[in-house]
Amino acid sequence: MNFDILTTTQWEIAIAAVVILTLGIAAMAIARKRRTEKLRAQFGDSEYDRALREVGNQRKAESILKERNDRVQSFQIRPLSVADQARFRESWSSVQGRFVDSPGGAITEADRLLGDVMSLRGYPVADFAQRTADISVDHPSVTENYRAAHAIAIRQTMGQASTEELRQAMIHYRTLFEELVDTSEIARAQSA
Repeated sequence: MNFDILTTTQWEIAIAAVVILTLGIAAMAIARKRRTEKLRAQFGDSEYDRALREVGNQRKAESILKERNDRVQSFQIRPLSVADQARFRESWSSVQGRFVDSPGGAITEADRLLGDVMSLRGYPVADFAQRTADISVDHPSVTENYRAAHAIAIRQTMGQASTEELRQAMIHYRTLFEELVDTSEIARAQSA
């Protein structure tokens, strides 16, 4: 192409096309950055980085997190009633009380109790991996604790967990339990 014979109009069109292309690329970069910031804010650095490590690609990891969010948004997640909270707190106290005499049994009961709380709240609980993915949408700060506690519980069933590990598992389970049973959610739901 001979650039010497381009008309002023052709130059203006070419420059406009370059400007439009540049603005489009910039807009896409800004949108991608905002999406990343939003997902990091929602899921927390730990869960975001975990998804990134698992798939090894930012675009795929963000797609997975978005799908996770969309999946959970389709559920009917609800806060617990005051009566259910009281019942679960009483059950939790009982589980913790049994820890001294039967740490392994208490861990198994704690895991089951968390499943009951999640189920009543509206989370599907059939598969652990899916359960943790679902929980990470609304409770990202405690998801890693839940994974760690569950791993210890599995080792406990094979007789491979120490009493100290079981104690750590109870602490991890308690952080998720308290977040799932939190009374402030009722206040937030009623004010919305």
